[in-house]
Amino acid sequence: MNRNPIAALSLMLTFLAVPHGLAQQHDGINHHKAAKGKDQITSSYSGMETRRVKALSGEQIADLMAGRGIGLALAAELNSYPGPSHVLELRNALDLTDEQASRTKALLDQMKAETILLGRRIIEKETELDRLFSERKITSARLAEMTKAIAGVQGELRAAHLRYHLDMAGLLTPGQISRYSQLRGYSGQAD
Repeated sequence: MNRNPIAALSLMLTFLAVPHGLAQQHDGINHHKAAKGKDQITSSYSGMETRRVKALSGEQIADLMAGRGIGLALAAELNSYPGPSHVLELRNALDLTDEQASRTKALLDQMKAETILLGRRIIEKETELDRLFSERKITSARLAEMTKAIAGVQGELRAAHLRYHLDMAGLLTPGQISRYSQLRGYSGQAD
């Protein structure tokens, strides 16, 4: 039984805070199956040893470098808090005013600036962790420090994406939010 409930809660929250997109670092690979077309001994990770950053796929790195949402704001998106990028894509269908469009573009620009920096920090920290393992310089203390730091930046990135959805909802009318959900396929069919 864990005698430190705060530590246990912190650990549970860390795992819950790991964004879905970042948690899927194995590209849909099942740990318990051999790589396709290979014997039962060959690991499903075969080929990943050539990755620039072992824990991140090329697609994940590109998404982080571009400030893309990678599913980090699903709690907002699927509960009628639209994201600025998709609102701009649907500008005409949502009948945005020029003022709304201008403010949405400003939100998107701010979001990209913030999330690109955070994405780069995640890549840097994952690269450092990978380097420590590859050089066999990792220690238990350094491992705990690095994984805590990575989880912290992942949490910051998710919070940023969620916050911009919250801000975006404040710029739209209830009717526009409803229409957005319809157009995105979340609540019935769009006309």
